[in-house]
Amino acid sequence: MTAWGRPRGRLQLVGYELVSRCGQAMDRGEDERIMDRSSRHRTQDGRTIVSENPLHRLRPAERHDAITERVLTAGSMRIEELAEAFGVSAMTMHRDLDMLESRGVLRKSRGMVTALASSLVESGPEYRAREHRAAKAAIASAAFALVEPGQAIILDDSTTGLHLAKLLPQRQPLTVITNFERVITQLVGRPGIALISLGGQHYQWCDAYMGSLTLENLRMLRADILFMSTPAVIDDICFHQHHDAALIKKAMFESAGQRVLMLDHSKFEKRALHAHTSLTDFDTVIVDYETPPEHLERLQSKGVSVIIAEPRPPGRSTA
Repeated sequence: MTAWGRPRGRLQLVGYELVSRCGQAMDRGEDERIMDRSSRHRTQDGRTIVSENPLHRLRPAERHDAITERVLTAGSMRIEELAEAFGVSAMTMHRDLDMLESRGVLRKSRGMVTALASSLVESGPEYRAREHRAAKAAIASAAFALVEPGQAIILDDSTTGLHLAKLLPQRQPLTVITNFERVITQLVGRPGIALISLGGQHYQWCDAYMGSLTLENLRMLRADILFMSTPAVIDDICFHQHHDAALIKKAMFESAGQRVLMLDHSKFEKRALHAHTSLTDFDTVIVDYETPPEHLERLQSKGVSVIIAEPRPPGRSTA
């Protein structure tokens, strides 16, 4: 027992709490100082001018959202341009972008920040969800016509599949098997929808589960129908930028009795590294109305069953 006895232990705990509270207060104060500095600048004659640009007065969390919105809209931007637009230092902007990159929203490269896909990196779901919305909705509507009540359905981590997920409660009862957190969020608690999450390691860049546990769970399941998309089609073969994602798509394919591929026209123009499935192996390939005729003719000449999804009239829902 120390000379202070038990009260010393309580004093140390209180001291820890005080330090924690002081640290939180300092963090809040630093945020406010950053915001204040970003909204002020000095003229050559020493006068302080308060900026009227609302982007210069955003708190860090608000600034992160605004940065995300701006980059997702543009696709790519110079980091220096962003720092100037938001009235912050280059160091502050890099810190903001590092945080967004860790969440899989954006990525930095050579003075640029981008949400665009490359042959080695897939875009995040925030950006993919903004691309070709009308085409994806039309494809999802055509896919929905293949769904029957009582089926077990596999959905991958595609944003086209997310459009389809929104329609599925109209065909309940259904069992939906997925590795995509956004599909789970969309369907959880919906009457007549039984959800099976494949589990595994969660990856923020795609908001999906992958890895050995996911693969093992897929091997234990047999579904009626799979609805899948892919980032790129090269030589009429599906490709993905990430090897783990390609393995998951292969396993999903093997776990389903009927296999449906959903492709908007942009997939034929993109490239990726890892092959996983030939288009000729699918029972049905659904494309949108903007797909170039040469792709349609080539696929049909190979015996692929192709459905061309027509745009849905505004305000009309799928029954």
